[in-house]
Amino acid sequence: MAVSLSKKTKIGFIGIGVMGVSMCGRMMAEGYSMTIYNRTKSKAKSLIKKGATWANSPAEVAAVSDIIFTIVGYPQDVEEVYFGKKGILSTAKSGSILIDMTTTKPSLAQKIYKAAKANKISTIDAPVSGGDVGAKTGALSIMVGGDKKAVKTIMPLFEIMGKNIIYEGKAGAGQHTKMCNQITIAGTMIGVCESLLYAHKAGLDLDVMLQAISGGAASCWTLHNLAPRIVQRNFDPGFYVEHFIKDMEIALDEARLMDLSLPGLALVHQLYKGVQAQGNGRLGTQALTLALEQLSGIKS
Repeated sequence: MAVSLSKKTKIGFIGIGVMGVSMCGRMMAEGYSMTIYNRTKSKAKSLIKKGATWANSPAEVAAVSDIIFTIVGYPQDVEEVYFGKKGILSTAKSGSILIDMTTTKPSLAQKIYKAAKANKISTIDAPVSGGDVGAKTGALSIMVGGDKKAVKTIMPLFEIMGKNIIYEGKAGAGQHTKMCNQITIAGTMIGVCESLLYAHKAGLDLDVMLQAISGGAASCWTLHNLAPRIVQRNFDPGFYVEHFIKDMEIALDEARLMDLSLPGLALVHQLYKGVQAQGNGRLGTQALTLALEQLSGIKS
């Protein structure tokens, strides 16, 4: 039986990290009850205090939920969450809807779709962009692939989390679109960081410089949200360096499968590997500037 959405619908959420805690919290604030799971229970304490029900595995979440959201770290984490011994597909009910919001391989989204469809379960791949700020304010961009009818059913939930929600097509299309997003961000990030390095060397006031260029053709999300953090030497993660490296590697792998060369992305990937080699993989993506400063001989 197909799921219909109401405040009585049983919703599960797996992955209470930097993004997930706000995304789940926003739905709870709108009156939806949640059963949640995270590998580290301590990260879920704030949601448990607000009334979320804790489960001990993804399978336990799926057993009691009609709609299940997942947002975890890496493709191997998605594999475990869906296909593991205590994974979602071991207990998910016929007619339920599974939404993976992790940035992962398009081929994995297609694998989940096929396995779920065999059990009359609908799936959606819906990676997001907008970082911790977008998750907190409900302003995420959500790139959606998979079952179109299921997307229509859960659209009110997407609208709690995001402002720009676009259906891209069949299973895997959301993930391919997210790769386009990450390729664009990679090029933008190096431009923003090099701009700040140039301004520093030229003796400009960085805040005043940003005020000037933010109102012109250079205006972009990275310039408005992450450039000020760099100036403040705030490298707290809205999105981890190590997760961005993972995304770039997926994009480079997919490009190779399409016989496509992406030299700009390859360069930024190598620079971010330098950030990781400095021991900064758990910093925010704006920490790219640390590797560029080192190359320029600028002391942090």
